[in-house]
Amino acid sequence: MTGAPASRENDDALMHLSRLARALTGREDIEVVFADDGPQLRDQTMVLPANLSDSGTSIQIMTGYVDLLAARARFSAAETVERANSPIVRRLAEIIDDRRACALLVAEYAGAATFLKHLRETLANDALQRWPTLAWKDKLAWRIERFLWQEEPTPIESSHSLDSALGASLDLLEHARTASSSADSVGVARALVERIRALAAGDVNNMMFTADADGALDATTAKTDFESDESGDSNNRLSSDTESAGGSALAQTQSEASAEPSGEGEGQGRTPRLSSQNRPILSVPITTQFDRVIDLTGKGDPVEWRKLRSAARAQTEPLKARLERALKADEQTHWKREQERGELDRPALARLATSPGYRTPFRVRRTRPGRDAAISVLIDRSGSMSGRKIELARLCAAALGDALTQLGFSCEVLGYSSIEDADMRAFYERWLADGNAPAGFNRFVERLDLQVYKRFDSDNLSGLQRLECGHENPDGEALSWAATRLLERRAHRRILMVLSDGYPATGDGNPAILRTDLRARVNELRERGVELIGVGILDDAVEAFYPTSSVVEQLHDLPGAAFQVLGRTLLDHRDWMLEGSDG
Repeated sequence: MTGAPASRENDDALMHLSRLARALTGREDIEVVFADDGPQLRDQTMVLPANLSDSGTSIQIMTGYVDLLAARARFSAAETVERANSPIVRRLAEIIDDRRACALLVAEYAGAATFLKHLRETLANDALQRWPTLAWKDKLAWRIERFLWQEEPTPIESSHSLDSALGASLDLLEHARTASSSADSVGVARALVERIRALAAGDVNNMMFTADADGALDATTAKTDFESDESGDSNNRLSSDTESAGGSALAQTQSEASAEPSGEGEGQGRTPRLSSQNRPILSVPITTQFDRVIDLTGKGDPVEWRKLRSAARAQTEPLKARLERALKADEQTHWKREQERGELDRPALARLATSPGYRTPFRVRRTRPGRDAAISVLIDRSGSMSGRKIELARLCAAALGDALTQLGFSCEVLGYSSIEDADMRAFYERWLADGNAPAGFNRFVERLDLQVYKRFDSDNLSGLQRLECGHENPDGEALSWAATRLLERRAHRRILMVLSDGYPATGDGNPAILRTDLRARVNELRERGVELIGVGILDDAVEAFYPTSSVVEQLHDLPGAAFQVLGRTLLDHRDWMLEGSDG
């Protein structure tokens, strides 16, 4: 009974807010509800965030959301914004258009300004609480939103890269403030995205614009993302005087990379390999002593794992059955005859009867490369994978691991991210104080956070239930770690599949070096016979690095798409979907 008063309060609030929504929009059929996917307009419904239904939420905040959605309903053309191909263009266009629409609503209903102000304060408090965990992309979008609403950022929201990115786009931001239509908002958003891309492509900054939970940048317009550097390291920092064509941090890093690092000790490691243009190829950490590998094999909750496995099998059981039939059909046509032991070879019976000295009437099934394969699945655990992405990556890994185990393949499932470490930062500061130079290195305060969910020597997959997001994604170093484990397995073939949603990124490394690092490691592993597959989750970055790749455009397609590309690789890229149907 304790929930009854809160429920009645919510009902009363929704009735009041629905009346307000009808008055503001002039639509008698509209109603207000709470749901997890709010805030948004959905047909004849205004959806507010579900957490607003909690006891104690101010009616002023709810009213602010209704004002915002009413402004969208009256003054924005949602279909125009939705037609933008790029998720980040859509996101920025919505930010710009919301500000424009709210200004029009306030001009008509002056009282809305008070409630919108309360809403903005609430959103700001929420952003500040989550700030350390936000991707650079999300921080930039929030700073743009602050600029449009003429709100001063707090010190924690400032950094050299963010300030410089906005400073280089002031003309476009001023245009955004005066946008006159939804189409105009989309046009300015697209121009902002292209401006930042151009800055990154021209080496005038080194900002990494990582993918977020909604998607990635346009696959059709550029292969480079916005690139960020939040570390404050002088070798990677974007300052206002680097906005011109010269003096980029990337050029500085490249020119210094040829210098021999000074000093002794754990932090020195090895000098990075350089290209013919004296450009670092590998991303080298100052130390690896703080990196962690956590083995979670068999350490998941059994009940939750069984639920996850059931959901995974429902997704891919038909694909597994087809792959199994295709593998069996392939194996059954290849035999090694004239053997002294094995299965009796019927065609040899006549010779056995007529030749008393005949001793090899047996046959054995040949070991096919398709079965004699060790397979590793490596999962990007960066912050941009949060939400629905990591849920489906977990489901996908469960489906792959479960099916491969049932089919008799040797398989392993791993995850990776990096995260800032206080001990490593203290080490870095001491290292600098000792006179060491950061030139030639590309990871300073972030340790690798590597996790094993299923080892090769175990059939227990319950550890996958504990797969969660970390912070950043140094793909190259993680790829080498996974490949080292894979190459230790005795197998005719070794296949490494990577599930990722964007370009490699760390909070303290040069993104250009992270990319050359990943390409160099991919090429090296291919030379060593490792077959590499990249599965892009709402992002086509994998196509720039991996020889075999598949891009998933709809999240719910992830398990099936990953299974299909792995199946084609196991059968040497033949169309096993058709082969399997023949039995």
